[in-house]
Parts: sequence; C-alpha cells; structure tokens
Amino acid sequence: MTHCDPQISSEEMKQYHDVGLDYLRKILLAPVYDVAVETDLTPLTKLSARLSQNIFLKREDQQPVHSFKLRGAYNKLVSLNEQQCIHGVIAASAGNHAQGLALAANKLGIKATIVMPITTPEIKVDNVRRFGAEVRLVGKSYNDAQAAALEYAQNEQKTMIHPFDDADVIAGQGTVAKELLQQQPHADVVFVPVGGGGLLAGMAVYLKQLKPDIKVIGVEAEDSACLAAAMQAGKPVDLDHVGIFADGVAVKRIGTHTFDLIKRFCDQVITVNSDEICAAIKDIFEQTRVIAEPAGALSLAGLHKYCLQKGLQENHAAQNMVAILSGANMNFHSLRYISERCELGEQKEAILAVVIPEQKGSFRKFCQTLGGRVITEFNYRYAGNRIGNGVSAKQAQIFVGVRLSGEQSEHQALIHLLAAANYQVSDFTNNELAKLHVRYMVGGNGSARSQEKVAQERIFSFEFPEYPGALESFLDTLGEHWNITLFHYRNHGAAFGQVLAGFEVNDEQQLDFFRHLKDLGYQYQEETHNPSFQAFLAG
Repeated sequence: MTHCDPQISSEEMKQYHDVGLDYLRKILLAPVYDVAVETDLTPLTKLSARLSQNIFLKREDQQPVHSFKLRGAYNKLVSLNEQQCIHGVIAASAGNHAQGLALAANKLGIKATIVMPITTPEIKVDNVRRFGAEVRLVGKSYNDAQAAALEYAQNEQKTMIHPFDDADVIAGQGTVAKELLQQQPHADVVFVPVGGGGLLAGMAVYLKQLKPDIKVIGVEAEDSACLAAAMQAGKPVDLDHVGIFADGVAVKRIGTHTFDLIKRFCDQVITVNSDEICAAIKDIFEQTRVIAEPAGALSLAGLHKYCLQKGLQENHAAQNMVAILSGANMNFHSLRYISERCELGEQKEAILAVVIPEQKGSFRKFCQTLGGRVITEFNYRYAGNRIGNGVSAKQAQIFVGVRLSGEQSEHQALIHLLAAANYQVSDFTNNELAKLHVRYMVGGNGSARSQEKVAQERIFSFEFPEYPGALESFLDTLGEHWNITLFHYRNHGAAFGQVLAGFEVNDEQQLDFFRHLKDLGYQYQEETHNPSFQAFLAG
C-alpha cells in the first residue's frame, strides 16, 4: 500500500481548496445524463458476510457502452466550440474510451474517428463502428495508434479527445461519485480502479469536498502500477512495461492533471495481481451474474485485499465499503484463463511440486496424506533413468493442485503436513511461469538429449502482439540461427501472445545470441534458472 496524502503548506492547501471547488462545480453541472444513466449501487451480501463488512458495487457496467468512459467523453464534447464540432474529433483507443466517445459523438452529431491497433479484438472494433464512428486500424500497439492519431489530428484539423488527462473528462467521471453519495451517504471507504487516473481523480476530488472523512483508495494492477511509481518518484514517470491482462488500465504513465488531484485527494493506492482480479470477477458474477472485465473488477480485488491485510473480518465494526465496477466489455476468450486462475486468487488452490517414490501405491498414499483435500490437478510422466534436480531414478516428481478452503493459514498448514510426512515439496502457487506454461508441459524434460546439449540450453519467455499470422511472424523474425530445444505457445484470446522457448547456445555464440534477441524487438525474459522450469523441464 502507498499513501497518497503528502505534507503541504497552507498556501498549497488554499490552492487545492480552490481547485477542488472548481471541480465540484464542474461535476455538479456536468450534463452527462443526456446520454449516460444513473447506475445501481448493488449490495454484495455474500461477500459482506464473508468479510464482515457492508460491501456495495457501483454498477458502471449498466451504461449504454458498459463502461463509465461515456461520462467523461460526453462532458468533453459538449464543451467544444462550433468549429471544433465541424472538423470532428479523434482519439486513440483499443477499449472503452473508443466506445464511449463514439456514442457521445453520435448523440451530438459530431464526426468521430477512432484509431485502434490492429491487435484490437474484432468485437470492440464492431462496437465502435456500430455507434457510428470511423475506425482506422494502425500499428500493433496503443503507442502506434496514438502517434497516428496525433498526425491525423494535425493534418485534418480534428480535436484530440484524451481518455483521462483533461479537466472536462475528469469532471464527467466525477459524476459517479455524485451518484454514489446520493445512494449511500454513509459510505466509509471507496475503492476506485486506476489506469490513467481520470476516474479516481474525479471521484476523489468530489468525495473529499463533500465528506472529508471518507477514505478514497485507488487500486492498480501490480504489473501496470503507474500511480504507485509516480507516488514514489514524486511525479509522473514512464513504466518500462505494462501487463496485458487488465488491458483497460494498462497505462504506462499516470496523467499530469490526474496525478495533481490524486496526490492531494486520494488516501492511498493498493496493487493487486492477476489471480486476485480473477477471484474478484468470480465474486461479481456469483452475486450479480455480470461478467466484469479485468479492469472492471480491479477495485473489488483491492477491497478484498484491504480487508484481509487490515484483519477487518475479525472483531472490527462493519464499515460501508464501495467498489466501482468500471466496465464489463470482456473478451469472451479470456474467460478460460480467468476460470483457471480465480481459485488461486481466492487462496482456494495451492500449486505444488512434490517428490514421491517411483513405486506402486505411491499416488494412493499421497492422496491419503492430504486428509480428504480435493486434488484439482495432477500431472506426471515417467522419466526413465533421469537423475537430476535432487530427484533420483527411484523417485517421481508430480505437479499437483490442491483445493483449499480460503483460510490464510491453511496453505502453510498443507506444506507443513506434507513435509512432516517426509515429502519434498516446492510451492509454485505464486510462480507465474509454472501457472502459465509449465503445468501444460510436465514430462517434457531433456533427459533424451546429450548432457552437452542440456548444458547449452537457454530458456526465454516472450510477448508479442496477437493478430492473424502473429505466431508465424514471430517465428520468421526469430530466424534459424539457433536450434530450438523447447517451444510452448498458448493463445488466451488476449491482445498479446506468450511463448516459452528454449535455444541451444554454446559459449562462443552467447554475445551474438543476445544481440539477436535485442534486435528482435520483443519483450522477453530469461527463465533458464526459474525453479519451476528446473523442476519439470530441465535435463
């Protein structure tokens, strides 16, 4: 957790007070309901009982574009002058800003152009066109699309509509807070998702003006935590890389205007991982039957983590807590990944590597040791006379998933139970390589290759933009300079493809090899010494 309220002088306090009042007026006068709707505040009774708090979900999935982005886009468009309306507007977006701007422009009779990367899922492209906007597909990333949009704006005299770092956009998003306090005036803590910061800035400045004692908490994906990075640096900074799962908040740099507001009016920021987001998506579905997108479920994941870290479910008076469901434009194919990971996020599954004797009855004995716990996954392949990684020819190594109740102490209790029964255990529950690749490749070890080749093997994970022919393009770029010893690719229907690959590289080739990797231009990371790879796939 990062706390956002810095020490400031009395002069700065007055300045922030004046800014706050200005935004308060903007939010109260924002005409967003010409196109947006007032969304429900839904009690989450099951989660409330589990965490011993009064938990509510602000349902921005109920907007005509299934996202809050419509509010800010419309509020910006109504502020344009006649000439700007005649020439039209343009934006770069692969998601909810595109759809919100398209519908808002359609409502006002303004021509809108949206520049989207060619990696954008077809459903999002079709939705933008359905709302009447022109779509131009340019580049393989948001940065490519943004650069193209800026060039089009200059050449065609179009007005760029920023997705978050604009006073009118921020004020439009702040209307979510206005509704929230009308629906639940006794709210104690509000959790808001953070990408570029427009929603958090708008909500925080409104909430703190009307109810200074309310706690406002921003929630970020830990692999896209541009606000936390800015708080640490004292100013907006660029992240080297952003995650691909919660694409709605995959922003490399927090907005300048949004950061100025957030650092004064927001209390703290929490980061959550992909598994915790998946668990929140499941919670929302079970309570509302709505499938939130990952960015949309971010704030509920932060609420859950906050309660656990504070121990609020034990002997504390119940507080009124609100999470903002910011959007529900889910890519359907991502559901497979979410269903696989949600129990890990709920701490209801442990992923383990366990060494058992290579003999009859060992699996049965192992199951008995678990004391009735359900096995969710069991991967094993006979390895012949392999000896290595601390495993002899008379031993077998299994990749096993075990269901837990969700109690924090049970995970460690399971490890201690197996250790007490003389099992050698490695915990891979938080090992991303194990969960993303290795679980599907157990048994593919290098025992059949010569020891010389095994010693020369280097393992890397890669990310590349996912589009028709992307894998073939990746392989073409990789070239045929080095022998590939391992290759695993699994399409999750996301904007980026992920590959695990092994290469045979001798000592003399290392310098040329790494130069080649750098020239490829792909995001990569060496995994040769990753313990999950060493346990199941190394020779």
